[in-house]
Amino acid sequence: MRVRQQLRRHEPIHPDRLARLDAALPDLDWTILPPGTERVSFPAPSGRLAAIALGRLGAPRVLLVPGATGSKEDFVLLAPLLAQAGYRVESFDLPGQYESAAAGPPLGRHFDYDLFVADLVAVLESGDTPVHVLGYSFAGLVAELAFARRPELFASLVLLTTPPGPGQTFRGVRWLGPVSGMVPPHTIASLMIWGIVTNRNHTRPGRLALARMRFDYTSRTSLDEIMRLMKHTPDVRSELAGSPVPMLIAVGDRDLWTLRQHRRFAAHIGADVRVYPAGHSPCETTPHQLARDLLALYARGR
Repeated sequence: MRVRQQLRRHEPIHPDRLARLDAALPDLDWTILPPGTERVSFPAPSGRLAAIALGRLGAPRVLLVPGATGSKEDFVLLAPLLAQAGYRVESFDLPGQYESAAAGPPLGRHFDYDLFVADLVAVLESGDTPVHVLGYSFAGLVAELAFARRPELFASLVLLTTPPGPGQTFRGVRWLGPVSGMVPPHTIASLMIWGIVTNRNHTRPGRLALARMRFDYTSRTSLDEIMRLMKHTPDVRSELAGSPVPMLIAVGDRDLWTLRQHRRFAAHIGADVRVYPAGHSPCETTPHQLARDLLALYARGR
């Protein structure tokens, strides 16, 4: 697998060209990491996390955090574009997910926001700070909470198709919202798994193979408890709104939550918004356009 276009800092590229590059991306084996990628086992508070890094050691750091049912492989198209632009790009599987499935809470305890935030903070503190952080979907909620506690660790914050608001985040989902308050977390997780495995999103074969295969490893308990957490997300909007750190909400025009909700949340916290011709996964389907906007944001960061 080879990314089709290098994006360098301050390199002007016509947006139509980037859209064409994204539209021309071939199907691929998503288990194959980009050339030069380093595999790491990170000793986090929850246990050993499977992690990767790409780019020159000592370069400004970018941390791409995948969400529930996801993994570091979700960024195999995006990471090389950022590394080629001069950044050290890192990612890791959340505890309970894919190759970090063995990590998690002690016996008798639950997966909770404190566990996920502690792991994220530990990864950030493992190298030079501040760091450009992207949280994908559920991981965006975790990144918001980590930012509220330790803003000095962040050079910028990107919320990629992250639920737009605190509390019961499923209330805004297009197809689930009206009944989500009555649906238990285990059932929501089952519906998510069913939608992915049966390919309701019409994913290409190579991508679908990775999505299905990860369920052979991912802890079902972690998924159920993440769904529970997403029904009770703390409100840190005031902490986000009061920060000078550049923020971006990146979202597909066919995301699970409506653009109106994303724009309203962005206005509340003072974030920019970028919209892509995509569903819930712009990093997988429009990586060139997303990379362009990330690099522009990074140029404004600390």
